[in-house]
Amino acid sequence: MSTTSSDPLVALGALPGVTDAVDSVRKAVDRVYGHRVMRRRSNEVTAEAALRGARGSAALSGADWNLEEVRRRTDFRGDDEARVVGAALRLTAEAGQLLSIWRQSPLRVLARLHLVAAGGAAPEDAVGRPRFAGEPVDEPLIEAPLPDADEVAGRLDGLARLILSESEAPALVTSAVVHGELLALRPFGSHNGLVARTAERIVLIGSGLDPKSICPAEVGHAEQGRAAYVAAFDGYLSGTPEGMAAWIKHCGRSAELGARESTAVCEALQRGAA
Repeated sequence: MSTTSSDPLVALGALPGVTDAVDSVRKAVDRVYGHRVMRRRSNEVTAEAALRGARGSAALSGADWNLEEVRRRTDFRGDDEARVVGAALRLTAEAGQLLSIWRQSPLRVLARLHLVAAGGAAPEDAVGRPRFAGEPVDEPLIEAPLPDADEVAGRLDGLARLILSESEAPALVTSAVVHGELLALRPFGSHNGLVARTAERIVLIGSGLDPKSICPAEVGHAEQGRAAYVAAFDGYLSGTPEGMAAWIKHCGRSAELGARESTAVCEALQRGAA
């Protein structure tokens, strides 16, 4: 992608429609933070947002469970869907604990996220590291060509440098690029979608846009549906300005829908119905 800016993330933020998406997300997030319930019960909203975000991320990875089933269940060691839901819940719980490390070593955080997601279900020597040449990848939702191991290593290093560059780009843009690049690379043998969406969450929290993690974009990604998610991601893969803008706007809409979900939680808590 050609750009005159020395900061590619800032250049992406200037694409048509992206500024409007950034403003819309900020307004949606501000509305939640301004709700009167947040003054007294923000921890409850955060916990509920984590649960709903995990449910949404798992749905995109093929385990579309009812929220109450996710809430009720305590054992996730059963079939493949149960393991996916369990992985999503573990990742959501882990995300907020990794912010300081993310700012110093994003690749360490990604390795940790894969370790947490795998939860002992993958071969020990394949967990927490980028895949080697010839190793298979289990990611049924994303059917795009798989970059080889050398390309993965190089692009992961580039992504880490981009994150550490302290770009002035809006959090939405940075989080969308992190999410899209990890989906494109699928650097691990499994759980790449779950890891990519958790990394998006970490950027939104760590940037200060959503410091209490109450606006789960995963909810919005799931609400828009798997077909829309894949179609928007195809835009990211295209690398064109139009495609990149479409992906960023899709991620922005997802964050808005996550904010709307937490607004509903706040209203329920206010009524004493949650």
